[in-house]
Amino acid sequence: MTAGVPCLLMRGGTSKGAYFLAEDLPAEPALRDELLLRIMGSPDERQIDGLGGAHPLTSKVAVISPSTDPRADVDYLFLQVAVDRAVVSDRQNCGNILAGVGPFAVERGLVPAGEEETSVRIRMVNSGDLATATFPTPGGRGEYTGDAEISGVPGTAAPIVLEFPPGDRKLLPTGNVRDMIDGIPVTCVDNGMPTVLVHADDLKVTGHESPKELEVDAALADRLRELRLNAGELMGLGDVSDTTVPKLTLLAPPRHGGAITTRTFIPVRCHTSIGVLGAASVAAGLRMAGGVGTDIARLPDGDRIRIEHPTGFLDIESSLGTDTTGLPTARRTAVVRTARKIFDGTVFPRAVARPTGGHR
Repeated sequence: MTAGVPCLLMRGGTSKGAYFLAEDLPAEPALRDELLLRIMGSPDERQIDGLGGAHPLTSKVAVISPSTDPRADVDYLFLQVAVDRAVVSDRQNCGNILAGVGPFAVERGLVPAGEEETSVRIRMVNSGDLATATFPTPGGRGEYTGDAEISGVPGTAAPIVLEFPPGDRKLLPTGNVRDMIDGIPVTCVDNGMPTVLVHADDLKVTGHESPKELEVDAALADRLRELRLNAGELMGLGDVSDTTVPKLTLLAPPRHGGAITTRTFIPVRCHTSIGVLGAASVAAGLRMAGGVGTDIARLPDGDRIRIEHPTGFLDIESSLGTDTTGLPTARRTAVVRTARKIFDGTVFPRAVARPTGGHR
């Protein structure tokens, strides 16, 4: 790898990640992950010797390839690269990085661009779910400038509409609208991202604190850790001690005209906004009678729900139906995001560490 690896660095939604063609990375997962750790600069809390930005939101990777699924144009594998640990996880999706997959597919010639706009059908390899990204391509070229604005990102950019068809997964992994974990009522919901909804005041916080204030609360961190581990077992995810799912989202009354206020943890770092698929799960949870948060939510007429987060809000279209047993199912989920190409070039990974044995 002394010649480097072709890479496109993009902001996708409120995250930033390195996008690669699968053919440019080792096919063997262990070798691929070892290379990505060196590219991103992990493990190191500053990621000073790599592309990572010293935060889970800026230490992400997308691996794209032509899809063998007739329902999709490309396959998208999301990898979360830990900052201070030598860990690369494929146990979750990322809806923000998803926003850049369509433009990347056009940039790399995997999908031909339309003269006005392009739709790219995407299979999310991590879960098998599908999504369609539609974005402007005037004159058959990618367009990143526009007037779409999303909270947590300065300025404006071209809109990217992400639509998620209903999947086969159970919206309620436990089969219940409400469960009790360690004496705390929760709603475990999965509308693209396994998420645990909990009242902020049940964890002795308001839910309106800043992410930094919440992250220094040692008692809260301990409580969140136990909740997440127990929720993972309850949701059929097994031992989640080395993963970032399920997400924990604290709910509080809205303050700025939205439906709900959220604080989401990944897993103990507090998200400065909210992930797309996490927001989809929150919105679905708020649509369920008796779910945690429905008593404090201010739901509008229509399908659009505005979810408040630490740096603004996210609007998401969400509607539910019911299956043959009467349990709720997702009917429609859609959101507008933006993405921007930051650089396209070659990244040079840190050299493989050599055993230390002193000098001769």
